[in-house]
Amino acid sequence: MDVPSLQALVAVAETGSFSRASEQLFITQPAISKRIATLEADLDVVLIDRLGRNTQLTEAGENLLVSARRILADIAESREAVRSLSHDIGGKLRLATSHHIGIHRLPSILKAYTQACPEVDLDLMFMDSERACELVSEGDIELAVVTLPEHPADNLYTQLIWNDPLSIVCSHDHPLRAAKNVRPKHLAAHPAVLPARGTVTRGIVLDAIKAHDVNINTALETNYLETIKMMVSVGLGWSALPETMIDESLLALSIRGMKMNRTLGSVQLKDRTLGRAATAFLEMLPRQ
Repeated sequence: MDVPSLQALVAVAETGSFSRASEQLFITQPAISKRIATLEADLDVVLIDRLGRNTQLTEAGENLLVSARRILADIAESREAVRSLSHDIGGKLRLATSHHIGIHRLPSILKAYTQACPEVDLDLMFMDSERACELVSEGDIELAVVTLPEHPADNLYTQLIWNDPLSIVCSHDHPLRAAKNVRPKHLAAHPAVLPARGTVTRGIVLDAIKAHDVNINTALETNYLETIKMMVSVGLGWSALPETMIDESLLALSIRGMKMNRTLGSVQLKDRTLGRAATAFLEMLPRQ
């Protein structure tokens, strides 16, 4: 049994004739007859008696009519539910992000999102970008907005949202403040406060310095850029921080030949269809 055949049965039952049923469904009368014949052959019963120009459902036809109406109603309800998905966004969104992005990039977006989609149950999780990518890759998290890995896993799809240039910084009373034409080799003479081992940001900083054949001394390390900013501001060492974090408490050093940039963006599983809540959130993110 298929939907068009059930529609034909209901139309004949409601109109009392094949010709009027064809007009109701906007198809030819032979097409109606063929659909009913297909049903009867499939079930091996007579569903409709032809009484001249009129028709009458048999007992089997009356029984099938009840089911046909229920099936067609269920289909109509399902179609309406699918259509409504684009209008009423709800459900749950598990979103992972780093502390830095959560503090400096997402607040206004999250505010707009929660106002636009009040029915969404938002589960916002703060963690290292590297861990967030792992959880997306494993299917535990639907979407992440993080520092993008330089070499993402093959099953991940990433999208650039923000470029995030980095600068070497120190405190206003740090010895480097007085140096003229600061070069990478000057950094080796002073302890550094760097992001934790294994992070994308640390790798970017070390690669930029290593290109000048310089080895540095790491005195302190932490996963939190806000903590690094505080440590640098009180003179515990120099570091590299996003330019968006630099304020009057820090001194940005211009170092010839050193350019550092990291990329921030969204991460999702390639073969996973995002839910409405995640799709709506992505649409609110800026694009390069």
